[in-house]
Formats: sequence, structure tokens, C-alpha cells
Amino acid sequence: MKHVAIIVAHPDDETLWAGGIILSKPHWRCFIVSLCNANDKNRSQCFYKALKQLRVNGVMGNLDDGPTQDPLSYEVVEKEILKLLPSQPYDLIITHSPSGEYTRHLRQEETGAAVIAMWLAGKITTKKLWTFAYEDGNKAYYPGSAKDATINIMLTKRLWQKKYNLIIHTYGFKKNSWEARVTPKNESFHEFTDSLHALQWSSNLKKQHV
Repeated sequence: MKHVAIIVAHPDDETLWAGGIILSKPHWRCFIVSLCNANDKNRSQCFYKALKQLRVNGVMGNLDDGPTQDPLSYEVVEKEILKLLPSQPYDLIITHSPSGEYTRHLRQEETGAAVIAMWLAGKITTKKLWTFAYEDGNKAYYPGSAKDATINIMLTKRLWQKKYNLIIHTYGFKKNSWEARVTPKNESFHEFTDSLHALQWSSNLKKQHV
């Protein structure tokens, strides 16, 4: 049994970017942390319904996710992760890329950067770290697999349909919504086994975003 943690900014991120692999790995003991929207009754209910269908456990936090997207400090994000994530060694942690999956959402970027920094500092323990590997060409197109992804998983039609149904029926997005149009048929990740390498990569991404 693999102990896997998935740390995301929002409810639905876990399904959009990694729902297929979660569904395809029933032997994983998976715990999902969503850092935002716990006080949003509708999104919270949808999240916990999705967890049941994914057959995993999880919890939500309530970091500020207002429309102004005011930046949060590393300390605030780290504190929320440590509060919500069960303290144990993991075989794999999956989270956002420090550059996000599309242009542009600070909470996703802050989450990915914080997880990597915490891994290097020994505040979380994992054998491997995967970050989502998607990009949208600076809004030129819908997010798709990054060319430099180290792991690419093409979902079967059946798996993709299950994931799509979670987005449409469980989370309640309309068929013409951005989320429904984006739902990837190919799930991609950057894989790291060394925390220093991951931090160096994260730092380079931040320089590119300046």
C-alpha cells in the first residue's frame, strides 16, 4: 500500500489534474488536502462527495481565496499545510507546480512552492514528489501537458469519463464551463526524488515569472 498525499489549493484541483491516476490506483492510501474554501458550503459539500467517489480521505482548509488574489506569505501557507496534513512519512506527495497549471492563480503557485520548501526543510517527508505539469502558453490555449513533463499518463476512455463525470455531476460545472473544457485526457507530472533538485527547479521557475 502506497501512502500518498495530494496537496492542492482548491476543491476540484485534485480531480482536474490527477483524478485519473487516483481512480486508477485503488491500492494507494491517499489523503487529499485542499487549502481553500472550507467555509464555502457548496464547494465543501462537493469536495467531500468527490472524495467518496474517488475512495480517498481528505480535509479542507480556509486560506483566503478572494477575487483580488492578495499574495499570502510562505509562513501562512506552510502553517495551513502542517495543520491539515497527517504527520507521517509518505511514499509520494503530489502538488501544484510553482508556476501553476494556467495563467495565473497565486494560490496554486504558492501551494507548490511551499510544499517543495517544506520537503527540503524536513517539515514533510516523502520518497518522491510529483508536481502537476501543465501550461497554457500564457492564456493562448487551454492548459495541456507541459513538453518537459517527466511522467505522461494517457487516460483510458473509461477513466477519463469517470473523471469528467466528477467535474460535471459532482462538482456541478456546466458542460460549456472552463473546467469541463479543460479536463485533461492526458495527466502529466514533473517527478523529483531529491528535495534540493526540486527547490532549484522551483527557484528557476520563479525567476521566469518575474
